[in-house]
Amino acid sequence: MTTSFFSAARAVTDEAGLRRTLSLLACGLSALGLMATAAHAADAPSAPPKSEINAAVGTGAKFTPPPESSIPNDEFGKMVRLGRDIMLDTPKYAKAYVGNTLSCVNCHTDAGRMAGSAPLWAAYVSYPAYRSKNKKVNTYEERLQGCFMYSQNGKAPPLGSETLIALQSYSYWMAKGLPVDEKAAGRGYPNLPEPAQAPDYVRGQKVYEAKCIVCHAANGEGQYVNGETVFPPLWGSKSFNWGAGMGSYKNAAKFIYANMPYGMSYSLTPQEAWDVAYFMDAHERPQDPRWQGTVAATRAKFHDSKFSLYGTKVNGKLLGDIGAPKPR
Repeated sequence: MTTSFFSAARAVTDEAGLRRTLSLLACGLSALGLMATAAHAADAPSAPPKSEINAAVGTGAKFTPPPESSIPNDEFGKMVRLGRDIMLDTPKYAKAYVGNTLSCVNCHTDAGRMAGSAPLWAAYVSYPAYRSKNKKVNTYEERLQGCFMYSQNGKAPPLGSETLIALQSYSYWMAKGLPVDEKAAGRGYPNLPEPAQAPDYVRGQKVYEAKCIVCHAANGEGQYVNGETVFPPLWGSKSFNWGAGMGSYKNAAKFIYANMPYGMSYSLTPQEAWDVAYFMDAHERPQDPRWQGTVAATRAKFHDSKFSLYGTKVNGKLLGDIGAPKPR
């Protein structure tokens, strides 16, 4: 899960982007044993050789979104570029709606372009659609609102706001030429069969220490340069909240297997992906904003799944027992 969720494929046009990309490359080199991070130089384990395989392999996706160089130089193009920038640095470009240090690209790699990494072009042509999460038909804008509420641990931008229009414009521009089809190849994350052995905390911890710690740090807090997130936190107060899709260790396992360690897609075994996803989700994080007054009531209404550890005890700790969510 090494650089979890980050994209290095974007052409860098500003100082912050350059710093972010150089840091990403540094961590990738560290994982390959060519250099070491300051925090774990002494005991960082060796990683397998970098693979040319990416998340799109095996998805059957044949659609390729247009290159950034083809974004038009007009008012619509300005909105498309803003959407791309929000994807890449959400705390900067959508600050009013973000409550943690994550960016959209953390779960939608390559600026939302990569098949098998929940690409925005495939999502765009899948809406409106019914979602069991909120038990109603959602528009694409409403789906984006959920990302801010849960994955960003923030608040929903108003419908019709510049933030949502920009993200919708960017998604639309990428999806041009793709038929409206809710089963577009490459959508979401590739399916991952349930493991032969039940996911295990101890095994997951070993995978984390061997493959993930070099970038995400010992306590899952991520890494920062001059206050800017370089590698995202996987749990704790700066990460996604309990209502996020990654709060299901099934979803997390699918993402990890296809995308992590960064640059080494499908290098983990399916069992390792399940185990390390379980380990990640077995840690505390911000409260689910749909809080029902008690952990038990919140689990019963929103987390009644074997893939959610919310409201269960892990190592003697009742996960989610942190009180009401903080106001946004």
